[in-house]
Amino acid sequence: MAGLIRPEDVQAVKERTSIEDVVREHVTLRTAGTGSLKGLCPFHDEKSPSFNVRPAVGAWHCFGCGEGGDVISFVMKIDHLSFAESVERLAGKLGMELRYDESTGGRGRRDGEGGLGRRARLVEAHRAAAEFYATAFAESPEGQTAREFLHAKGFSNDDAAGFQVGYAPQSGEALTRHLRAKGFTDDELVIGGLSARGSRGLYDRFRGRVLWPIRDITGDTVGFGARRIFDEDRIAAKYLNTSETPIYRKTSVLYGLDLAKKSMAEQRRAVVVEGYTDVMACHLAGVDTAVATCGTAFGIDHIKMLRRILRDEPSLSPARVVFTFDGDAAGQKAAMRAFAEDQRWASQSYVAVAPAGQDPNDLRLSGGDEPVRELVESAVPLFEFAVRSTIRPYDLDRAEERVSAMRAAAPILAGIRDTALRPEYVRTVAGWLGMPVERVGAEVARAGRAPQGRTNGRGPMPPAGPANGHAPSGGHGPAYGQPSHGGPPPPDGPPQAPVLPAPDLRDPLVAAERQLLQVALQFPTTLDDQALTALPPDGLRAPAHRAVLEGILAGGGLATARTLSTQGWAAAVSGATREEARGLVNELAVASLPVTLDAGTGQPPRRYVDSLVDRVLEAGLARRISDSMSALQRAEPGSSQERALNEQLTVLFRERARLRAGME
Repeated sequence: MAGLIRPEDVQAVKERTSIEDVVREHVTLRTAGTGSLKGLCPFHDEKSPSFNVRPAVGAWHCFGCGEGGDVISFVMKIDHLSFAESVERLAGKLGMELRYDESTGGRGRRDGEGGLGRRARLVEAHRAAAEFYATAFAESPEGQTAREFLHAKGFSNDDAAGFQVGYAPQSGEALTRHLRAKGFTDDELVIGGLSARGSRGLYDRFRGRVLWPIRDITGDTVGFGARRIFDEDRIAAKYLNTSETPIYRKTSVLYGLDLAKKSMAEQRRAVVVEGYTDVMACHLAGVDTAVATCGTAFGIDHIKMLRRILRDEPSLSPARVVFTFDGDAAGQKAAMRAFAEDQRWASQSYVAVAPAGQDPNDLRLSGGDEPVRELVESAVPLFEFAVRSTIRPYDLDRAEERVSAMRAAAPILAGIRDTALRPEYVRTVAGWLGMPVERVGAEVARAGRAPQGRTNGRGPMPPAGPANGHAPSGGHGPAYGQPSHGGPPPPDGPPQAPVLPAPDLRDPLVAAERQLLQVALQFPTTLDDQALTALPPDGLRAPAHRAVLEGILAGGGLATARTLSTQGWAAAVSGATREEARGLVNELAVASLPVTLDAGTGQPPRRYVDSLVDRVLEAGLARRISDSMSALQRAEPGSSQERALNEQLTVLFRERARLRAGME
């Protein structure tokens, strides 16, 4: 059993890690008010950004799906890691040595793992493998065939080194021996897809092939793509890719994304090509936003990934996504698959096909860099390519064929999102068909009304999601404390946490309570030490807000907040809050206040803060007065209870009078 990481080291990792930098590796963020950043959520599909990051607090929260937490929980969820693996990965990026509590039963390190989690070990094995392959490509006599292959594709040795192109020796055990010598176990090599087990032991997964290292969005090598170059290669497949492993899922990676993501975010443009050499050709030609899939079709997960980077939002100017497909039947089929998912983009996507059907690598080889750039700039809307591909098989010289072509194209036109553009495209397609505009328009209208599920003739549309782009009134996925799997725990599992009702923010008082708690978590120094202790938890209307206030007071109150960093204070409150309300603590620590912060101090105006305190205090007093009046009506006349209630009401009325006098 491994020792636990010391709590102080975990906290140090959180304090020293920039949550903004970590999130930016996956999401393009933009300013959303002082101290707050916003982008498209990486954990659910959305059109408008509802994913918020507050770096000073060290927290993130999505108001669309309700997920949230600190930098460790973000890494756990985005990379599917355990808590310890996430801490170890972040510590590795910081160059920080973690200490382990040996009293928990471990040696202070994970047995056989040198103190690193499994994912870190597999990533390190792939990094070492990439270096081994690159050295074999550049220096070994056997690698000459690989070098000649790449030279024939128009790439120099320096180009190959820039993309760390490698070569797998034919011996079949060279990499396995190399990695064993570095301390990696057989199980690690097999699990990572670098080696395989045979009747005579381990052998290299890739042999006698040119290799491209496949990296995830953070730049970690997680797999390889291998190209056949020898006729005697017993594996006939032109390309082999790493099989699915704990660190590699082909539907969740794009070759070249680690190199392209910065330019993508700046230009809000992505170019999707079909091969590794196409990515190289594009980048070398100046199209540095090019990426490629890795042995699979471009799919939903790829779309989600690019949308987050491009900030593909309806409220912004359209991002531009260009697909380059071969002009053959397979290329047209790939384009139609992409078109079927076009509804998932907020902006329109494009297709670029060279006149002779050449791919970017062929274009650069025959004409240099300029034709590659021209190919991308000459891209046409994807729907136009889809229409032309649809009507191409029809003989438009025959009347009955023209009608059939019109009927085949009509659902595509009916599915165009921009209704203002649709009439123009109807006229264009009518010209291609040689038919009256009115007749084509009528067929398009009929296709739009036809019961086709939710396809509009364009393939399945994404499921309807929650409304985005606004602060939720409790609409944040599971209720506070409710398990994310949405069902009951297994019979032998832990009991389900109680569920608190979501605060109704349509109630002005509940909205004021929320804002006061936000101030207490994000800007505690703007409140007097006694501001919250004068307010009993039962003085808040929303039960979830009461739970958070209890956590604030249990965490030491505002006096303790002044001794901690903003991030440390939020963590202290979260730890002191009942489990079912911790999600709300995180949400309140991230959510923006509906007021302009002071440009000099970065804090909310004093008058605004005081008004929140006064309003919530007065509401609490009003509720206590109402309760006492109700009890007085039920009390026995002349009883001690009646006298006590009268005294209590006198005190409450005086408190309310003092409060109102101070508010004037």
